[in-house]
Amino acid sequence: MLGAKPRVHLLILPCASQQVSAMADRGASNHSETTDFILIGFRVRPEIHILLFMLFLLIYSMILLGNVGMMAIIKTDSQLNTPIKSISFAGCVAQFFLFALFIVTEGFLLAAMAYDRFIAICNPLLYSVQMSTRLCTQLVAGSYFCGCISSVLQTSMTFTLSFCASRAVDHFYCDTRPLRRLSCSDLFIHRMISFSLSSVIILPTIIVIIVSYMYIVSTVLKIRSTEGRKKAFSTCSSHLGVVSVLYGAVFFMYLTPDRFPELSKVASLCYSLVTPMLNPLIYSLRNKDVKEAIKKLLEKKNTIL
Repeated sequence: MLGAKPRVHLLILPCASQQVSAMADRGASNHSETTDFILIGFRVRPEIHILLFMLFLLIYSMILLGNVGMMAIIKTDSQLNTPIKSISFAGCVAQFFLFALFIVTEGFLLAAMAYDRFIAICNPLLYSVQMSTRLCTQLVAGSYFCGCISSVLQTSMTFTLSFCASRAVDHFYCDTRPLRRLSCSDLFIHRMISFSLSSVIILPTIIVIIVSYMYIVSTVLKIRSTEGRKKAFSTCSSHLGVVSVLYGAVFFMYLTPDRFPELSKVASLCYSLVTPMLNPLIYSLRNKDVKEAIKKLLEKKNTIL
């Protein structure tokens, strides 16, 4: 569809370490253009490959049959063609409370992590003293406490409004802006309180993050060795990635005009799905100790097999 591409042939060759090493030797002397690849697959005994093939074939067959079956059922039953699901008032309150709790808590936790990196890079010799277990516990508890207080205020404020316009919330979960569209109450005071509360939450966390990284950058630039600078920036890159995704999605979600509700949904989806998906990849797989642990675990399984 995007234009003609060279055809690439894939050959699955399990447990062929000798063939691969021989090809590597030939490839070192022959620099011709690569036209195909060899997929090694799992490094297990040959007789296990049949079992793995049957297992994966069964799984993929179940996936295809399940999805095709659901599509056929939805197509034949007109009642299933409407993507609307109802939620009780109490369920909407609980959903709103939990969403507000975790998003505010994550903001304070990211600020605490920025301070942790500031201590680790700017005062490494005093890190174990300043970032004690007691302080870490207090920072985590304080983040959840602030998130809980904020969530209680936002929830009580939102659900004391009178909802008389419609029952249909133009969103995929209960959030402030789509719920306000259903209200027939005077929203001026509600908007002012929401803006003030958001400012009290967002501004301190952003200030802590920005100031911490200003000191971090200043300290890193004083490091003479390139390797030392690279290591310091690598320590902060994962945290900065999560901060960018979270605050970018939040700002986009709440600063999008009300006449573009679909854009707000996209930003909400980014926060609710993309950020949790990236967290283990960014925090864990970029950590050298975690990589070594995974490597040892895989080597141990290969030895057993």
